[in-house]
Amino acid sequence: MHSPSQPPDTSDAEAIIASLDRPAAFDAVFERHVATVHAFAQRRIGADLAEDVTAETFARAFASRKRFDRDQSSARPWLLGIASNVMRRHWRTERRRLAAYAKTLNDDGPGSPPTEETAALAALARLPLRQREVVLLHAWGDLSYDEIARALDVPIGTVRSRLARARRSLTYVDGAVRPRPPLNDTPESSHA
Repeated sequence: MHSPSQPPDTSDAEAIIASLDRPAAFDAVFERHVATVHAFAQRRIGADLAEDVTAETFARAFASRKRFDRDQSSARPWLLGIASNVMRRHWRTERRRLAAYAKTLNDDGPGSPPTEETAALAALARLPLRQREVVLLHAWGDLSYDEIARALDVPIGTVRSRLARARRSLTYVDGAVRPRPPLNDTPESSHA
């Protein structure tokens, strides 16, 4: 769907630039990406907070639209980066949610070996916040390394480094992803 004030073939950058004079032009960006931002937030922190995160993401995007990199045609990486920043406030909720997913997926009862998906979610929950953020932007946000770098405003080498560290934090046992020894998961300790 597109905004009546913008043609359907208008890029996000063009809509954002137009919104500087005509705020309603930002509607095109909202309509193109609201479902993606909401789905990304819902997978990370749940339905209860996803709506608030989505609203705050677009409010922040609108307020900071003058700073949007006009060389980028798509606003998706920028918006998911803003959403990731908003969700940093909810990192404990995200970690608990991932652990709960893992627990409920292991439906064979206590003491039974976890399924591959259960083990992967548990391992993901144990990653330091900044590593988990890069992994989720790549896996659930479907962003390329370059788009993740733009979303988080970090060099692409930092994205590669965080993904490599995340991969090293995981191991495979009997074909399933397993966490290595527990990692400290506080925002202050997860700068890498």
